[in-house]
Parts: sequence; C-alpha cells; structure tokens
Amino acid sequence: MLRRLAQLEFLVASLLLAAIVALVFLAAVARTFGHPLIWSVDTAQLLFIWLCFLGATRAMREKGHLGIDLLIRWLPLKHRFRLELVLSIIVFVFLGLLAVEGYQLTTLNMRRQFGDSGISYAWVTSAVPAGCVMLAIALLNNIVRAWPGRHDGSKLIYSRSDDAKISGAEL
Repeated sequence: MLRRLAQLEFLVASLLLAAIVALVFLAAVARTFGHPLIWSVDTAQLLFIWLCFLGATRAMREKGHLGIDLLIRWLPLKHRFRLELVLSIIVFVFLGLLAVEGYQLTTLNMRRQFGDSGISYAWVTSAVPAGCVMLAIALLNNIVRAWPGRHDGSKLIYSRSDDAKISGAEL
C-alpha cells in the first residue's frame, strides 16, 4: 500500500515539476514577445509549495534529510534508536501543531484571491496541513520499519545504517 502511495507521490511530484518548468518557460517566452502571462508565476508558486512538501515526504521516507550526526555517531546503535524515537515524538508534536495552524490559516484564506490567478489562496495554505499529514505518515512508516531492530539498533528511524541502501522495494 505504501509503495503504491510512494509511486503515486513520485508521479505527482514529477508532473508538478514539469508543469512548473513549462509555466516559467512559457511566461518567459510570452514576455519576450510582449504578451506576459500574469497568472503563470502565481500558478508556478502554488505548484512549488506542493512540490516542496511532496519532496520533503519522499526525503523523510528515504531517510534523505540532511542532519548533523557528529555527536550521535558516538552513541551505541541501541541508544541512537532511543534518541531518534524521542526526536520523532517531538517532530510528531510539531507536525501536529503546524497542521492545526495550517488548517486554521487555510480556512481563513478561503475567500482571499491568490495574486492575479483568480483562485483561492486556500489552495496554497492547504499544502501545509496536507504536507504535515504526509510527513507524519512517512515518519510513522519509518518507525514501524525500524521497530523490530530497536533492541540492537540495527535499523534507525532517521539515519540510514552504514550498509543500508534504499531501493524501490523498501519504499
């Protein structure tokens, strides 16, 4: 199930990126010929915020976010797992708060118009709660996958083990 979701997420992200590139290119060409597409920049920004959250979710699932692990690497693997579990709880709380605030912001911006595009600004702000939910699901998936190795620290939540390689089958 999650593998299909990851494939769908990748497809949507790829389409969003292609649409952003096409919109920016068309806007540049149209502006060159004296016919600017005013709505294209707004639309590209809208698509970009959604692309950012899709990319962050993929990076979370693949344990690809940047991290400073200078001090953590000195800990035994068992203690690293415990520390990552505590950090995960903190991240869940943060994502929950951000999702609630993002939802409230979305409801406040329902009637606000996004630039010159004519669409509701809620389409932009709704990326925050939706992205937080996607990130929480990816983090929960990482915890579930790492849980069997919690006693010896053979699998971690955020950190890739030195010999681990992310493959399509793991997603």
